[in-house]
Amino acid sequence: MIVERTTHEVILRLPASVDVKELQDLINFARYKELVSGFKVSQSVVDEIADEISSSWWNNNMESLTK
Repeated sequence: MIVERTTHEVILRLPASVDVKELQDLINFARYKELVSGFKVSQSVVDEIADEISSSWWNNNMESLTK
């Protein structure tokens, strides 16, 4: 693996043998970090939003999962 920093970006070179799904997970995490880098939110607010999302998801999917 080679990491190179230029003025405007960081370039990461990986061998072609790297698992594509794992690479996509890494890219998704990097994108997430980029998107939230400017936000300052407390953990309690994050937990509250996560609970709301989980509840909503469960309510929308409960019937199909409990058959």
